Amino acid sequence: MNTLRRATGFLVGLLIGLSFAAQAQGTAKPNLVFSEIVSGMPKGEKQAVRVLTASFKPGDKTVFHTHRSPVTVYILEGAFTLELEGRKPVVVKAGEAFVEPPNVKMTGYNRSTREPLRLVIFYVSDPDTPFLDPVN
Repeated sequence: MNTLRRATGFLVGLLIGLSFAAQAQGTAKPNLVFSEIVSGMPKGEKQAVRVLTASFKPGDKTVFHTHRSPVTVYILEGAFTLELEGRKPVVVKAGEAFVEPPNVKMTGYNRSTREPLRLVIFYVSDPDTPFLDPVN
């Protein structure tokens, strides 16, 4: 539970930092972008906290895959279409976030024919755990 609190605090801090950077001169005020209670967090004594960025050209997609722990995506630019097995597709737009659940087969797309997609990825996992596991 302590790790979850640290990880959540890190993500909130990252989003606050992004919010501060985007504001004009004056008094900075944090803006909560996203909050969700999740399950499936790693339970080991130590976890790795990772923040990645990804850029998708129009039409790009991810491999069909799963994650071993929850993965949060925050969209900086464009729209990200997620297809999760057994669920309706989800479109996450710039300024929005979404938690990809663990152990669910999925793929993600930039469905635009003209606009790029840029996103920030945040996740906590046991050390040396791969970011994703490709599914055939």
